[in-house]
Amino acid sequence: MAARISHRVTIPCVWILASVCALAGPKDKEPAPRFNAITTTGERFNNETIKGKVVLLEFWTTWCGFCADEAAFVDKIGHELANKGLILLAIDVGESKKTVKKYLEQHPRNCKIVMMEDTNLAAMYQANVYPIYVVIDRDGNIAGTQRGAAGEEALRSLIARGGMESADDDAN
Repeated sequence: MAARISHRVTIPCVWILASVCALAGPKDKEPAPRFNAITTTGERFNNETIKGKVVLLEFWTTWCGFCADEAAFVDKIGHELANKGLILLAIDVGESKKTVKKYLEQHPRNCKIVMMEDTNLAAMYQANVYPIYVVIDRDGNIAGTQRGAAGEEALRSLIARGGMESADDDAN
């Protein structure tokens, strides 16, 4: 009996929590929140420096298996579309520089890495599940968000919402 009552309470609570999380943070087609970010190599980005570019923000951690699984194609897409104006910023959330440096020595990335302490982005987008992808269009508006791993095709589709078609999309 107690288990039945527990399920009656738990399931609605999970749905309410999921709904609140889905509604939290900036919404699509709203202006991107004002931000500052400094990469591990010292490059600086903010709302002014990204004007006219499409930006892909990837929130990740070293312990996230899904993040590791998707890193190769995220970096590939970032490299492939860089000459079309895509800026890929991979924001590590909540880990020390030492931890990230050690991880990247064993699992190199081909993108701009930003530590959480060097940006205000993680708080703005309520990065608490990983990976999270956010696309900011050339006008500085949020074109779309994706919470959780969904594969390369889904990421290309998300980036296309920002007004940037990838080579794979052109071929199809």
